[in-house]
Amino acid sequence: MKKWWIVLGVMLLFIVAACGEKGQVMDGDGMFQTFQYTQISQDEAKEMMERDDGHVIVDVRREDEYAQGHIPGAILIPNESIDVEPPKELPDFDQIILVYCRSGRRSKEAAQKLADMGYSNVYEFGGIIDWTGDIEEGEPLASTDDASQNVEASTDDASQNMEALPVTKDTDINNDVAENGGDDMGEAAKILYQGHASMRITTSEGKVIYVDPFAGEGYDMPADLILMTHGHYDHIQTDLITTKNPDCETITWTEALKDGQHQSFDLGYVKVEAVEAGYNKNHYEKECVGYILTFSNGVTLYLSGDTSTTPQMKELSDRQLDYAFFCCDGVYNMDVQEAIECAKTVGAKHSIPYHMIPTDKTNCFDAEVAESFDVPGRLIIRPGEELVLE
Repeated sequence: MKKWWIVLGVMLLFIVAACGEKGQVMDGDGMFQTFQYTQISQDEAKEMMERDDGHVIVDVRREDEYAQGHIPGAILIPNESIDVEPPKELPDFDQIILVYCRSGRRSKEAAQKLADMGYSNVYEFGGIIDWTGDIEEGEPLASTDDASQNVEASTDDASQNMEALPVTKDTDINNDVAENGGDDMGEAAKILYQGHASMRITTSEGKVIYVDPFAGEGYDMPADLILMTHGHYDHIQTDLITTKNPDCETITWTEALKDGQHQSFDLGYVKVEAVEAGYNKNHYEKECVGYILTFSNGVTLYLSGDTSTTPQMKELSDRQLDYAFFCCDGVYNMDVQEAIECAKTVGAKHSIPYHMIPTDKTNCFDAEVAESFDVPGRLIIRPGEELVLE
């Protein structure tokens, strides 16, 4: 009997050790520590790069993107290659790791995965499209393992590889990498979040979509499509849009709920589907809609509109949506806790809080509410910031 207790004890030790490998590290007191990455500005990242503290800069884009232009000294570890095992390029779990991608989406994913593995000093600083420092071109240097596998390479091949070493360039990343890097700017729509429920979307075809115009700036681009979710004044200020193209279309809750049915509109550059919204004392479901936008590259975007929980949200989980915005002001609509449950129900790859403050054109963002919107794949976007829908 005593032997069985010993065997059981050993098995339990293995189980505990396995649980502590990824994202948890046992400290000196026998307690597990869980790490989170830290989001910093690019100015802060530059300051950290100037220190001689053994830091490493990690580019998590694809190899072809890296070759077109990367931050000097950065090593390449593509986001999709970061899985459950710690990258061999990062043997020190206490090393300062500075992570970036093209627009800031993949870097956030990679930084969280590294923190989950137990790396204790992970800092994420966004995308190279906003980088104002030096950029160098060149293929990533081969690792020691790769080199050992190619010992039979000829001298000519070696000399060609020497010519491929990075050369620092003082170039404008916004004119260079932004046009040619990432998941190709030409294939991805881009959101300018203007605040409250207002946003401007530019599609890969150059079409401009305004949603619930009311807050912020950026209404100077000619409109091709205007979407409005309901008739409250903080969602219908179309006079802010300075110019409309001759074929500009406007879809309001009236067209979206024609004959009491949620309608779909295929405009070629985007498909617009009206979905349920409302379901609270301030918003009647027969006079409010949310929208799902499907862009030409297949990326999907859900905008909840002003709402509380809707019956249809359970069905949306089957859509495997890419991005989802959830209102959470807690006065006229659901609060952040209810929005968290809605986000978990919908299960989009990335969930984003918006409409956080009741109707205030000058104050459209609540950092405390945004941070408390704690769901898998969360993104936080402040008014005036852009999001590339990759």
